[in-house]
Amino acid sequence: MERRKKRWTAFAACSLLLAVLAGCGSAQNIVFDNNTEEHEPEIRLTMFGYKYEALNVAAIEDTLHSYMDAYPGVSISYDGIKGTEYFSVLEKRIATGNGDDIFMVDHERVLELGRQGKLADLSGLSTLDDFSDLAKSQMYADGTVDYVPTSISAFGLYCNTDLLKAHHQKVPENLEELEAVCNYFVSEGITPIVANNDISLKTVAIARALFPIYREGDAAERIGAFNDGSSDLAEALRPGFALVEQMVKRGWVDPGTALNTEKTKDDLVQFAEGGQPFMLTGAWAVTRLRDLQPAFAFEVRPYPIFEDGSVLVINVDTRVSVNADSPHLEEAKQFVEYMTHKDVMWEFVESQSSFSPLKENRLAGDRAIQSIGPYLTNGRSVLGSDDNLKYPIWDITRQCIVGMLEGDGTQAAVSQMRGLLSAWKSAEIEGNIQ
Repeated sequence: MERRKKRWTAFAACSLLLAVLAGCGSAQNIVFDNNTEEHEPEIRLTMFGYKYEALNVAAIEDTLHSYMDAYPGVSISYDGIKGTEYFSVLEKRIATGNGDDIFMVDHERVLELGRQGKLADLSGLSTLDDFSDLAKSQMYADGTVDYVPTSISAFGLYCNTDLLKAHHQKVPENLEELEAVCNYFVSEGITPIVANNDISLKTVAIARALFPIYREGDAAERIGAFNDGSSDLAEALRPGFALVEQMVKRGWVDPGTALNTEKTKDDLVQFAEGGQPFMLTGAWAVTRLRDLQPAFAFEVRPYPIFEDGSVLVINVDTRVSVNADSPHLEEAKQFVEYMTHKDVMWEFVESQSSFSPLKENRLAGDRAIQSIGPYLTNGRSVLGSDDNLKYPIWDITRQCIVGMLEGDGTQAAVSQMRGLLSAWKSAEIEGNIQ
């Protein structure tokens, strides 16, 4: 055991050095190697991701260890970086030929790296039939399988139920009730909603603007029109930007504070103080909020932003791809196939307070998010970042919301979005020509 422990330490040091040389000196390097010195692995795989929280890391560790037990000829290491820095490092590694065998991607990187031929085709994995129709609608959007999702994430309205009760207010279930409770707290000198500078208000804008498209049942046709330019996506987002403008002008959100609030970190600290009734952020942050030991009860609800009720924003998420240039392509695919088996994946899903992308109907173990589970199948959900849309709406909408927090109105946000969409399309055309 001592000899094995020493070998882990040496391997971790080497991996960390390689990470620094590859441009990720701030990485939280987490390395697992299940082989002793007497049994050198024939193949070493590396995995790179943006998951670093203790529960997520524990689930990843279990997956890596069980995989290496099943395949003793292969070792695999993992390192992760928090936040948007991850994607710039990922792109640098791939551009310089130092890409990992396996890595996590988002919608924008699927579009970019897929166009560059950097993502291996995973359509041969034996586990693909186990995925739900929702997951398949995203995975097969471009005709090939460039990634597999390992969770369905949700974005919700965190409600401080103790504070609401103390003020004789209730959890809002539609837009009218949201307006009433938020206006009440503003009149009491309290900014009602904690918002961050990334996912909070952009998910509100996307939900308000695009949910009608999903509800009316012609989403495929409407998204196709956005893609070919026959319909104006920026104009379609106008109702969403208008709602955000209303939230800012009415004092429901403090724009200056939001601009400097990092997602699922600073916002959790603010909300945990107990002085504000609501927070807009990812449902996966429930565990992290509990770790702050807030002195109040809370629950997570869908967004009450329509006259007839609420809507849940979801993403087919924590997407895992294989580097098309990996020297160990088949082994990397083998690992991804292994991690998408039902029981293996479920531990990772649970560690993220998320939902499974598989057909199985397991109920999320965390009670705080159980109330939003039915919205995955009741027709009142919207994809925040739909793979069938050939624009990185997730990032583009964020840039527009930042502009609104800095003082832009609805028209300025629509104009900015139109410009960003045009720039993306031009870059795509130029890339295809080259």
